[in-house]
Amino acid sequence: MGVTSIIHKYGLSDSFPQEVLAETLAFPSELDAATLAHREDWRERCVITIDPATARDFDDAIAVRPLPSGGWELAVHIADVAHYVRPGSALDREAEQRGNSTYFPDRVLPMLPPRLCDELCSLREGEDRLTCLCLMEINTQGKVYKTRFARAVIRSRRRLDYAAALAVLEGRGSTGNAEIDAMLLCAHKLAALLRRKRFEQGALELDMPELRVLVDDKGKPCGIESETSDISHQLIEEFMLAANESVAKALREHVLPAIYRIHEEPDPAKLHEFSLTVRSYGIPCGTLASRDELRRVMEAIRGQQDEDTLKFALLRSMMRARYAPKPLGHYGLAKGDYCHFTSPIRRYADLVVHRSFARLCGSHTPLPRAAQLESIAEHISDTERNSAQAEMEAQRLLLAEYMKQQCESDSPREWKAVITACWPQGLAIELPELRGMKGFISGADLPSTDGSRWFHERHANRWSSTDGRRLLLGNSLSVIPLRVDMDSAFIDCRPV
Repeated sequence: MGVTSIIHKYGLSDSFPQEVLAETLAFPSELDAATLAHREDWRERCVITIDPATARDFDDAIAVRPLPSGGWELAVHIADVAHYVRPGSALDREAEQRGNSTYFPDRVLPMLPPRLCDELCSLREGEDRLTCLCLMEINTQGKVYKTRFARAVIRSRRRLDYAAALAVLEGRGSTGNAEIDAMLLCAHKLAALLRRKRFEQGALELDMPELRVLVDDKGKPCGIESETSDISHQLIEEFMLAANESVAKALREHVLPAIYRIHEEPDPAKLHEFSLTVRSYGIPCGTLASRDELRRVMEAIRGQQDEDTLKFALLRSMMRARYAPKPLGHYGLAKGDYCHFTSPIRRYADLVVHRSFARLCGSHTPLPRAAQLESIAEHISDTERNSAQAEMEAQRLLLAEYMKQQCESDSPREWKAVITACWPQGLAIELPELRGMKGFISGADLPSTDGSRWFHERHANRWSSTDGRRLLLGNSLSVIPLRVDMDSAFIDCRPV
């Protein structure tokens, strides 16, 4: 099965109906005076985008400046997709049906046609673009004490990728523009404060390295890279979270219909199961129903060699975030008001929120009724899950193909493995670097030295060697792959 087969299996679409494409072609390439008449003009302000180097669309931009009285003004500009995608249009019906964009290692199935997501709604450097503005004033304690919302027009001063932004933040480089460099340093101070305050208020730090399968021009895997969230990523993350929370709070206070992003409290039984896993790694663990105790355990896990494995285990014990027409809170972020506002190019939820946001700016855009919102929220929660499953299956397929190449290589790469079970036949393992792919080490392949031999101790649930070595649940070791089952992506390995 290839990625194309996975697309069909999950009922996804890699093309757009002609009537949808015709609507996009009807939009003018240039913004006229009537369109700009009632918008705030930010084209002469220092507004920038920061995205991955491989990004093709840019739907968020920022501007930060210190306030004379102390604190900061943070402007978050989001592409005004709702200006183009009107309720009931063919574009709108198609976007709602898709619910979101779907990302595969070798292609993207966008929610909106390329003319919108890659061109008219992409906040390109040096080009005039329509935005929805969330303007926040934040004090030196990290509290947003004033917000203002508007529809605006910007001209991005610079398109930065994360590496370029990080070089400035770490003092290793410059953008070549003193004003942008100064703004980045100012923004970093604000983002660091917001991040520290967020965790103090109970947010869980569940950031995981992003695994990316590299493919060649034929769609075949040719490598793997892992990207860890650094301070340049965290800067954008904190500003988007602040905007999402501010918009959600305003929509609730103005009793405007909206779709919220909610994350319910975890099942106590699953948290208890996770606590047993944590203790098996030798980490003291109390009742995880207490958020303070859960945060303490997460602090204890941080920096350990098995951090990623334990974070995966915690994520599996959590409820899945979903969409709802009521602000029921977000457990992981420790926020009472939260919605998705910052990515309307790739999420229909954000587009619905933008239409309600327009009311905050004085517009009279038609809004869905309560019953419609309930139906939309349920539908886009389903499409999100469907896309996530398709993405995971495609990634697993390409990872299996890559690992099969490794098995056939004269110099296969070594991988970190974590023991998840000890059986009489051998050891069950997970490979954290490969998003928890599962494997097996036969007891016959355990390395012997000086005539020593390995044996399974059922009573202790471990493998032991006659020279005193032990292998048990939670231990890490380096392995190389021997065989891969392409259907299950299960890997037979041997220790290095």
